[in-house]
Amino acid sequence: MKLSKAQYDEVARFITRLKPTRQCMRQLKERFPHQSQSTLLSIFSQEYQRLIRRTHARHHAPDTIETYYSRYLHDTAVDPAAPVLLNLANEVDFSPALIARTILERFLQDQDGVMPTKPVLSSMLRDPSLIPDPVLANQVDQCIVNDCCNGPLVDCVKHSIGHEHEVLLRDEDQLRMKGYDKTPDFILEVPVAVEGHVIHWIESKASFGDESSHRMYLQDQFWSYWNRFGPGLVIYWYGFIEELDCHRERGILLKDEFPSDIVTLH
Repeated sequence: MKLSKAQYDEVARFITRLKPTRQCMRQLKERFPHQSQSTLLSIFSQEYQRLIRRTHARHHAPDTIETYYSRYLHDTAVDPAAPVLLNLANEVDFSPALIARTILERFLQDQDGVMPTKPVLSSMLRDPSLIPDPVLANQVDQCIVNDCCNGPLVDCVKHSIGHEHEVLLRDEDQLRMKGYDKTPDFILEVPVAVEGHVIHWIESKASFGDESSHRMYLQDQFWSYWNRFGPGLVIYWYGFIEELDCHRERGILLKDEFPSDIVTLH
């Protein structure tokens, strides 16, 4: 699905009012009923990740962590069943999964006297039943389940979606490939023409193509592919800002689905 820059900016402005919980998608869909759910989720996730990067240091300052941890201990002592960490994350406008990770890390440090290793922390976040405190295990589980942008559940979904779209490309008979290179995702054994443009490679992005991410991909990936392999095609499966499709004559095409008008070159 292609959006104009004006349409994208309208969605992005509305997103600034939302929290990263499952309920936010219902609000987004109600506000923009003609946009697909997957496109809205991709835009929301990318915009929220930028917010997380801008505010990460503030939420992980030592005094802030102590304030959050003291708040957790106090509120769970009053009502262990209340969604304390989820409420805290919404109150301070930060990712529930990342708040849960911070509190879990602080709890384990309190228990063992040393900082937990990353593998130990990650395993407990993937399986909260491993956390040696049932109240905290429940709090962490609530955060993981309700966070639509971060955490192990989201990571699994993103990995599966990315793999699914690679498989969709790999199974297209008209490409007639014997194999594929991971950088870019697919190098064509026989070049093809799409909408009058010859392409030698295809890159699959299971995301929405906004200005910031597309600029980064151009710099870090696409122009490098162009230099090595010639012109190519980028598929943003969840759409892109249509004004970004401005490098066709230079050899980089953008699409939001697999092209139906491929011409094989002999």
